[in-house]
Amino acid sequence: MTQFGIVTDLNRCVGCLACMVGCKMVNDVPIGNYWNKTLRIGPNPKAEGAGPDQVDLYFLTVQCQHCADPECVKVCPTGASHKLEDGTVQVDKEKCIGCQFCAMSCPYGVRYLNEEERVVEKCTLCEQKTAQGELPMCVDTCVGLARWFGDMESGDYAQFSGPLGKKMGEVVDEFSEEDVHTLPNVGNNPSFRYILRDMTWQGEE
Repeated sequence: MTQFGIVTDLNRCVGCLACMVGCKMVNDVPIGNYWNKTLRIGPNPKAEGAGPDQVDLYFLTVQCQHCADPECVKVCPTGASHKLEDGTVQVDKEKCIGCQFCAMSCPYGVRYLNEEERVVEKCTLCEQKTAQGELPMCVDTCVGLARWFGDMESGDYAQFSGPLGKKMGEVVDEFSEEDVHTLPNVGNNPSFRYILRDMTWQGEE
């Protein structure tokens, strides 16, 4: 079984927003909507009484997590929201009636109603590109070499692909299992992973 996803090394992310811009361009995302958001986390003191230069600060990219057990698929009354064999969650616009049940059920607030078309849209993991063996745009445009694309089921992050033909194992510094995090899991089992070393993760496990 395949479960495509993205691993992001938050220690490498510089918050340049290239992933956000690239996503909007290649997917023609309407003004005011974002399929991929970059949030600044911090600065937060590393410990009580820490000095002004002793802070945690990192950038967190949030988009559809292409969950293994997505709530959005469960609540869709028409089957418009569905999972493909590659593990990604997609929206069939021909079936979508714009009820927004999926948007309300998403724990991450990453689905939007296209006001003009009256259908729900979200990150597709650039299915139009990955089907051709290419990288999702947010990975391909990552100037910090922080984002990596691959099959989560393989468990071999070192072989995940990134910009410039690089493999994750060639670029990313060593990390432990304790350094690997997910966005809050409410039973939906998000597929994306975030690496954060020597700083406090601000999301629930």
